[in-house]
Amino acid sequence: MKMLKIDDQISIKRSVDNGTEEQRAIVKNIIESVRKNGDQALKEYTEKFDGISLDGLKVPLAEIEEALSQVDGEILEIIKEAAENIRSFHEKQLRPSWMTTEENGTVLGQKITPLDSVGLYVPGGTAAYPSSVLMNVIPAKVAGVKRIVITSPPDKKTGKLPPAVLAAAHIAGAEEIYKVGGAQAIAALAYGTESIRPVDKITGPGNIYVALAKREVFGDVDIDMIAGPSEIAILADEKAQPDEAAADLLSQAEHDPMACAVLVTPSSALAEAVSAEVERQLADLPRQEIAAQSIRNYGAIYVTESMDEAVETVNSLAPEHLEILTENPMELLGRIRHAGAIFLGRFSPEPVGDYFAGPNHVLPTNGTARFSSPLNVEDFQKKSSILLYSEKALKDNGEKIAAFARLEGLEAHARSIETRLRK
Repeated sequence: MKMLKIDDQISIKRSVDNGTEEQRAIVKNIIESVRKNGDQALKEYTEKFDGISLDGLKVPLAEIEEALSQVDGEILEIIKEAAENIRSFHEKQLRPSWMTTEENGTVLGQKITPLDSVGLYVPGGTAAYPSSVLMNVIPAKVAGVKRIVITSPPDKKTGKLPPAVLAAAHIAGAEEIYKVGGAQAIAALAYGTESIRPVDKITGPGNIYVALAKREVFGDVDIDMIAGPSEIAILADEKAQPDEAAADLLSQAEHDPMACAVLVTPSSALAEAVSAEVERQLADLPRQEIAAQSIRNYGAIYVTESMDEAVETVNSLAPEHLEILTENPMELLGRIRHAGAIFLGRFSPEPVGDYFAGPNHVLPTNGTARFSSPLNVEDFQKKSSILLYSEKALKDNGEKIAAFARLEGLEAHARSIETRLRK
């Protein structure tokens, strides 16, 4: 891995992939075709891109039941336990509506309402991501969303969705599932077809065509985020175990050739040991080519002069995942300002959060943890302000409100108030 010193610049930011002009044109054409031709367009694109000819788009209940029988019983129990952990964590995020009443009769408050419907995109085709199902469906269910729709591309051989994905959907409580992937699925969720009614918000990761489609439909519907390649930063002292730190760096590097893995430490000895361990562990990693490219292009070890400087370096990175592998990680927690998820101590490696612990694994990337948060219950709710002025309150404050309106040149606003003051 690249060894950097105090005078070197370090960053996790990669160029935002806005796609090529050709890719953007393809996405726009797909969206327009789905809006115009509905289900027929979805079936044609599924045959073109996935090689599957479908009679129906919706996954029938029989296929869900078949999937449950195909997943190993022990794995089913693991998925159920993970789902319960995720549900328990997100239930703690719930906030009630509230109102306050003042002496003059004024009532002010906030009404929290779940979205009517959301669409979850689950990547597929060559892999299965049941964890993505749990992390998106469960907070939506906890928020109170009544209609949750899943779209995912069918397996190119069977024409079905992976059994683990269907099992996770069933366990999480989502039954409206469609065998549709790519930009065409995003278009269907946003604008609807004969089979798929439109939703209010779309969440979930995908390839460049899915990301571009989400950008294109944003404004007609809401979206969660445009997530970039995965990233991890490890803040470590001399007590960290080199083999563990190296394994954790590679756990993100194997995601994507553009994934970013960074170690920040004041210990030169640890830096050298971790660098050697990364090379050793890469040798027999099944996804060696992907991980090696990530480490070569976006991996780094940054040696600081002190732990104080290491902490500030991590804050400047604002990583998606931050592991603190120090003797007393809790002592540093309060000093961390920017990170999507923070993993404390050697027994809390990043995959604990990916699958099982409970916090959401949909996290801000590319430095956006400076101002963004993990996917959470509030992402599936909206807030309405409540205002009730009494007659006394309006008479006490009406002239001030009218004056403010005239300050902005809005005479009708002022008259709206004054017509009531004269009565």
